[in-house]
Amino acid sequence: MPLLRRPANHDDHLDIDDENDAIDPQLRLRTVRTAHSTLEESMRTEDRAQRRKTMRRKKSRGFFRRGTDKKRAEKAESIAESTEPAAAPPVTGLRRNIYVNTPLPPDELDLHGEPIVRYVRNKVRTSKYTILTFIPKNLYEQFRRVANLYFLALVIVQIFPVFGAPSPQTSALPLLFILAVTAIKDAIEDYRRAMLDEQVNNSAATKLGQWKNVNQPLDSRNWLERLFRINPPGKVTKGVRKLREREAGEGKLQLVLSKDGQDRVSESTQGALGDGSAPELGYYSGAGRTLEPIPSIESHNTHQYPPQSSTQSTPETKHDAWREVPGALDSYKEPSIRGRTSSGVVDYGKRVTGMARWERTLWKKLDVGDIVLLRDNEQVPADIVVLSTSDPDNMCYLETKNLDGETNLKPRKAIRATSSVLSEDDIERMAFVLDSEPPHQNLYLYHGVLRYIDLMTREQKQESVTINELLLRGCTVRNTAWIIGMVVFTGADSKIMLNGGDTPSKRSKIEKETNFNVIVNFVILIGMCLIAAIGSGLWDAQSNTSAKMFEQGVDPTRSHIVNAIVTFTSCLIAFQNIVPISLYISIEIVKTIQAFFIAQDIDMYYKAFDAACTPKTWNISDDLGQIEYIFSDKTGTLTQNIMEFQKLSVNGVAYGEGVTEAQRGAAKRDGKGDIMDPEEQDRMLVALKGQMLDKLSRTFKNRYMQSDKLTLISPKLADDLADRSSEQRSHLVDFFRALAICHSVLSDRPDPNAKPFHLDYKAESPDEAALVAAARDVGFPFVGKTRNGIEIEVMGQSERYIPLQMLEFNSTRKRMSVIVRNPQGQIVLYCKGADSVIYQRLTADHDPELKENTSKDMEAFANGGLRTLCIAYRYLTEEEYIGWQRVYDAAANSITDRDEEIDKASEQIEHSLTILGATALEDKLQEGVPEAIETLHKAGIKLWILTGDKVQTAIEIGFSCNLLKSDMEVMILSADTAQSAQLQIEAGVNKIASVLGPASWERNTRGFVPGAQAAFAVVIDGDTLRHALSSHLKPLFLNLATQCETVVCCRVSPAQKALVVKLVKEGRNAMTLSIGDGANDVAMIQEANIGCGLLGYEGSQAAMSADYAFGQFRFLTKLLIVHGRWSYQRIADMHSNFFYKNVIWTFAMFWFLIFNSFDATYLYQYTFILLYNLIFTSLPVMALGAFDQDINAKAALAFPQLYIRGIRGLEYTRPKFWLYMLDGLYQSAVVFFIPYIVWTIGPAISWNGRAIDSLSDFGTTVSVAAIWAANTYVGINTHYWTVITFLIVIGSSVVMFAWIVIYSFFESSDFVDEVIVLCGNGVFWFSVIMSVIVALLPRFLVKFISTSYMPQDRDIVREMWVHGDLKERLGIKHRREPLDSAHNDLEQAPMFHRPHFRSESEVSSFQPDSYSGAPIPRSPQGSDGFTPPQSAPASPSAGGPHEADLVTPIARAAMSPSPFRGSYYSASDIPGPSPTPYDQPMTSLTPYPIATHQPSGNTLQVPALSVVRGHSPNPETYEMHIRGTSDDVPTPTAYAYEDLGQDAAYDGISYADGRDHLSINHSNENWRESTYSTSSGPTVL
Repeated sequence: MPLLRRPANHDDHLDIDDENDAIDPQLRLRTVRTAHSTLEESMRTEDRAQRRKTMRRKKSRGFFRRGTDKKRAEKAESIAESTEPAAAPPVTGLRRNIYVNTPLPPDELDLHGEPIVRYVRNKVRTSKYTILTFIPKNLYEQFRRVANLYFLALVIVQIFPVFGAPSPQTSALPLLFILAVTAIKDAIEDYRRAMLDEQVNNSAATKLGQWKNVNQPLDSRNWLERLFRINPPGKVTKGVRKLREREAGEGKLQLVLSKDGQDRVSESTQGALGDGSAPELGYYSGAGRTLEPIPSIESHNTHQYPPQSSTQSTPETKHDAWREVPGALDSYKEPSIRGRTSSGVVDYGKRVTGMARWERTLWKKLDVGDIVLLRDNEQVPADIVVLSTSDPDNMCYLETKNLDGETNLKPRKAIRATSSVLSEDDIERMAFVLDSEPPHQNLYLYHGVLRYIDLMTREQKQESVTINELLLRGCTVRNTAWIIGMVVFTGADSKIMLNGGDTPSKRSKIEKETNFNVIVNFVILIGMCLIAAIGSGLWDAQSNTSAKMFEQGVDPTRSHIVNAIVTFTSCLIAFQNIVPISLYISIEIVKTIQAFFIAQDIDMYYKAFDAACTPKTWNISDDLGQIEYIFSDKTGTLTQNIMEFQKLSVNGVAYGEGVTEAQRGAAKRDGKGDIMDPEEQDRMLVALKGQMLDKLSRTFKNRYMQSDKLTLISPKLADDLADRSSEQRSHLVDFFRALAICHSVLSDRPDPNAKPFHLDYKAESPDEAALVAAARDVGFPFVGKTRNGIEIEVMGQSERYIPLQMLEFNSTRKRMSVIVRNPQGQIVLYCKGADSVIYQRLTADHDPELKENTSKDMEAFANGGLRTLCIAYRYLTEEEYIGWQRVYDAAANSITDRDEEIDKASEQIEHSLTILGATALEDKLQEGVPEAIETLHKAGIKLWILTGDKVQTAIEIGFSCNLLKSDMEVMILSADTAQSAQLQIEAGVNKIASVLGPASWERNTRGFVPGAQAAFAVVIDGDTLRHALSSHLKPLFLNLATQCETVVCCRVSPAQKALVVKLVKEGRNAMTLSIGDGANDVAMIQEANIGCGLLGYEGSQAAMSADYAFGQFRFLTKLLIVHGRWSYQRIADMHSNFFYKNVIWTFAMFWFLIFNSFDATYLYQYTFILLYNLIFTSLPVMALGAFDQDINAKAALAFPQLYIRGIRGLEYTRPKFWLYMLDGLYQSAVVFFIPYIVWTIGPAISWNGRAIDSLSDFGTTVSVAAIWAANTYVGINTHYWTVITFLIVIGSSVVMFAWIVIYSFFESSDFVDEVIVLCGNGVFWFSVIMSVIVALLPRFLVKFISTSYMPQDRDIVREMWVHGDLKERLGIKHRREPLDSAHNDLEQAPMFHRPHFRSESEVSSFQPDSYSGAPIPRSPQGSDGFTPPQSAPASPSAGGPHEADLVTPIARAAMSPSPFRGSYYSASDIPGPSPTPYDQPMTSLTPYPIATHQPSGNTLQVPALSVVRGHSPNPETYEMHIRGTSDDVPTPTAYAYEDLGQDAAYDGISYADGRDHLSINHSNENWRESTYSTSSGPTVL
């Protein structure tokens, strides 16, 4: 026995060594660079994982065969479990049995004969509240704020007269007002969600009516509906009735399966035809697959649906309407019911009632066990098991765009036992039980068992039901005429809803921190009240004082202790404003205004959807300015899910002239040369495309060409196809013939009458559709496919191939093959797949030069961000094919390990291949994605990709959008066991530590600096991630991942996406943002601090559940860098100023206690107490929170590095809170004691002889000084003064004086003629003015000194904006600039007035107009106080530009005598005016630019703001991390705009020599503008 076990142990060691092959001897994880090497390493990793799985499976089976002993079997099972990869988490819950035409067993019935198990309704709700739960739940949400509980307690206390509250009735009004306004805001937000829910729930569906669903009780209403007799059973509800009336009025042709021989047609169809007869869509002779219209209702009073129709039609017209419909049922003729034998679950000998009818209903009316009918282009209303389809092979196709953002079709199939169901009668005749697993979140897993009685043998049979037979809610039926299915999971039990979860109640970070500040203020308040109570008690305990004579009866009781307690409570009421009750309502108002500004920003308006950015959660806008991690879906979020055939290689010759995003990004970073601007590139491609089409049209006639969709542009390809004497022509023909044959695409003619040669292709993968479409447009169209043949055309000549076998693609094989018989009778195998897979299966005597050239081309394509496939073929002999077919048939019929046996059979035929060529597809990114990612990285934000796609696809997109770069160290984690995962993660941590040193997680080190140090990235698959997220590996994986610039998680489930977000959010206490477009992204959207959903053409579950919904990923830049940063800055300043103004007001009253026997007497007149936070001081702070801008939007986008202060939380800190509190304490002493000293020095007498000695006189003086100081203090802290700001800040103080004037003339006990007494006295004005000056002077001096001598980065940018030439460098017109200035024509350029007009990721055929404007002169040296540039000499004269200015920025950098060292962000990123020559384009032959002619027109170049990747950092005095720049300066991208003639480029400003002053330097990359400003100026591009 030991001898037998030894090899097994040896294999185990081999497995471990193979699994951890990526770890070097120093226990560091090996890394790779470049796209091609990363893809190859990922494929090798997957191959090793697949080999390990196969070996373990074999060992497990071999162990079982060695004995039958039970203990040995149990031991073997435990060994197998320990060696197998971790399986998916077990599904918890009770399995459900769904019965169809089968009575429920007694153990599943209650005493009344009703089903015990009750299932949830199909009605869904993503809103947080209902009508019944709104008030209690909303109150709970609001009273989670500590301050609200405090105010509620004060309101209760003030009810009792003993505490001396002046107006107990009005004391509750502020709290009630705050609660009401907040509740209204929450109700509006939730009402919008509820309306979307209602729209979904009231969508139309078709189910089988007049048929008993035994799984549902006779009366499924809840107790409330029964109590009020709402919707009794059998009654057509109002919603269903409206639906049927609406569809009848619209004349919709509702198609359903025929039930019997009656010929029926809807009245609406008759009216449309006009002759009283309508074509039926099928003929029923007792059985068969036929369709017919559902008639509309005959009257509004009769709601039997559908009613009978008296009109009949002849059998000859039955099939007319479906002659051209793909998959129509009239093509399948079947015998009548008498000639059919019972099969599967259908018993044709069973008698039926004939009452069952298809009827229209609402989604929310569907229940578990209902039979539904789905038609082409309809959405799936619940999770449904497919019983039968219109396809002869029982296939159907789904588009899961609303689920995962993908538009490619997913195949599904019907259960074999139910595939013969054709009509309502068949449904009544069938009988079975579906044993289904309980609901769970996994979108890719389902297991059920269909049990039925075989009608031939009377034995019980069963059939497995998997995810391939399940349609998920939210998907759309495509290319399938109809589907009959059974509802399995409804509503909240459906997978799409389980992945979403309940809508969370999110609170911003500052709001949570406010609770701490409120508690601090509450502690201060308690201290003040304790001091007052103790002082009052000691004072009251004194005897023989004048109080016995003058203050008789004022004490509440005779006990000093009780009186002290009363004083304590009275002081709580008097000093309650130190905890600002108006803060919360002010913040709600301010955040509502901010949400309005976000919604109105035209830069985030997407014209294609006619949709602007929609804030759905208004109270977290300040969190937008603190985001450290962004988690993004891939498909539909970063990409358009559109594939374009860009390049190919045939016989070692590369074709294709397109330039990819990855090529542009690589050229920018490497500085290899100037890139042609997108519009010029577009014009060049249009010209080349015209040449290609002209050559092709003269060579042969292509009836199926769609020239507008041709993306493969190569005149050389057309020349080679036209050259009949060339050997290359035959290679090209063979290559494109393989593309037209080797696929699983469906061909469709949308309009066969009007456009008979217009072909559309539907495929499971967009890659396949793009390949076949490219072959069509080049001249090799795939026309159609039947069971007997594949029709194609080859350069105008028809060819027919007989399909013999298709070997499908899967993630294990990484290839697909088709075996066909060509017109010459030869058997050919065409194979396409990954290059590594194909190269392993090439013939031994293959041409080595062809292999090498093709491999080099594919490597260049992959490094250019393209998705590559290798195409190969071989001829088969008849004997070889026949022998292999037997092996394959045996494998296909295998009961155990069927998939593995099929793969083995495929291996036997897929060998000895010969290369035909290679293809390169570009997965089109959304417009502006690379630029957006680059800007977000500059802001210090890390972006992670969480996708369900395979590893290779995610890596390709990562390189395409420049998220992964060729200079990154990419680590690929792939492990089958937790032990191996731990080893790999530890090795990754060791690798980073060996390069970067130990990690630091201090707050001031948050936010990474692109290029400041070696960059790392992690690519991890779903199986490894499951181990990494386990409790003992979670901290280790978090340590590794958060040290990387980016992480790509592949093959992850929606639940795993949420767990990753939660890991980073809680593990690093980081602010997170998730963005996606599908239902599988809902979980992570709800888990993150901020959830963003992208809108789609067909609606989006993600947008419904998100906090912000918009149209394109690129809008995230403006949302975060501008609006988020503004909101965070505003709310932070608003909080600090609010606490300050309440401290200055409250402590002035406290100082008065010292001179008032510590009695709780109010210093201020009571109306001032009421109006202080309501009118006198609240509006300036609200204006600060709503309108303030520390820097302009354009400057914020130009310097995204400023965003890092939000990541580090530097704008709202506890030290800042304490400084504002201490400032308020100091100013309260000033505004109280200066008037007190003035009053004490000598008696104040008014001009009319009245003495100013009353409490009202003194209290009014103090209150005026406090209010004036508070408003002026807010004005000092305001950065952006507008007309509104002036009116509010100054107007609030004016309103205060106006109130004194007005109230003085009303009868009162203490304020009569107060304005006459005070305002006529110089002592009053002296006291007020002196108090305000002394109070504000320290704040003013500190602000002046810090801004002038210790400026922050934003202070420098503000100075550049206000006093420097930053506006000119950004191309923004000065408001005072003369109208005839030379800049005015430039300012009118379309680049500044067409948002999103052009980006590098999507070019158009826009043609610019000529422009003959004056050149933009450089600023003379020293004119603005800046030092001359280091990278270019100063202009020798002011009369014109220096000769060196006519070269490109790269050339200017090369002329620099020595490299400079810049700061973390550098003003060198700001473009400066300088003419530049025309740029050079790139072609398919090289990723770098080639020389072109010099154009006559000139191009305005606006390089992007970029930080050059550098070496060791230089220390700076600013709060941001400092770094240096490298000698290798990236290449700026040129943009061409209309109305521009004179060449212009931009220089920039940077820190130089490690000093605090600025110097001019050159920009490095393209820069994008913004329009969010009240001034006229540029718009975002």
